Amino acid sequence: MDIAITGSTGLIGTALSRHLTAEGHRVVPITRSGTTGIHWDPAAGELDGAALEGIDAVVHLAGEGIAEKRWTDEQKAKILDSRVDGTTLLARTLASLDRPPAVLLSGSAIGYYGDRGAAELTETSPPGDDFLGGLVTAWEGATAEAEAAGIRVAHLRTGIVLSTEGGVLGKLLPLYKLGLGGKLGNGQQYMSWVSIADEVGIITWLLGNDVSGPVNLTGPEPVTNEEFTKALGAQLGRPTFLTVPAFGPRILLGGELAEALLFSSARVLPAVAEANGYEFRHPTIAAAFADILGR
Repeated sequence: MDIAITGSTGLIGTALSRHLTAEGHRVVPITRSGTTGIHWDPAAGELDGAALEGIDAVVHLAGEGIAEKRWTDEQKAKILDSRVDGTTLLARTLASLDRPPAVLLSGSAIGYYGDRGAAELTETSPPGDDFLGGLVTAWEGATAEAEAAGIRVAHLRTGIVLSTEGGVLGKLLPLYKLGLGGKLGNGQQYMSWVSIADEVGIITWLLGNDVSGPVNLTGPEPVTNEEFTKALGAQLGRPTFLTVPAFGPRILLGGELAEALLFSSARVLPAVAEANGYEFRHPTIAAAFADILGR
């Protein structure tokens, strides 16, 4: 297959591009430079549609980082615009093609569900009433023109991606290796994680089947922050007795961002993937850490 990817140099995009290339597919990056792929500039409303003619599939992973900066009104508007405007531009362009792709896999996030305590959440659960819930609802809605044109669209509601090459785990490892790991607050908030192997695995699997709509890209066994902390410490052979008080991250990141990123609880289950036959490489957090950390 010929597969175009936005965000191909990010954590997920890099791993996905590497995997698809190894599987014999041709990966075509969609980039702002356009020197090594297809040119686009979402802020300027530019996308080279002619270069997308005949592409078999598109995976859309680009967008302003949610946790890059404090959530001022200006930054939240920037996050919203980068996701909604970029997705709208892509969907509209694909819908206008004479030979559009059969499928668009569009980035999304489990932030859709908001802070829901210990309730089990599936793709049919309603959105949260916070900023992320509204953001993801609008982000997913921006693919409407592609869907109306008959393109199969799946929304990749991704959880916490575990990889040593970046993301949450990449930031935590140096601290944990020094014995400075610990739970956040009371540690009872649920963390819905997925290994980078299963993140790439589900995306690749979605390219080859007829699943559409929202798909939770999370492992089948979400864990509390305290369980996550203990499992990572056990894998590394390091203590995890510390507790990070909630006021610290709230001062550092700002209250709203810290709450959404570190202290909200979402127990998200991959109901669609499991119901349609996807088999997880890493069904438990212990299996994921053992493989990823190589011990």
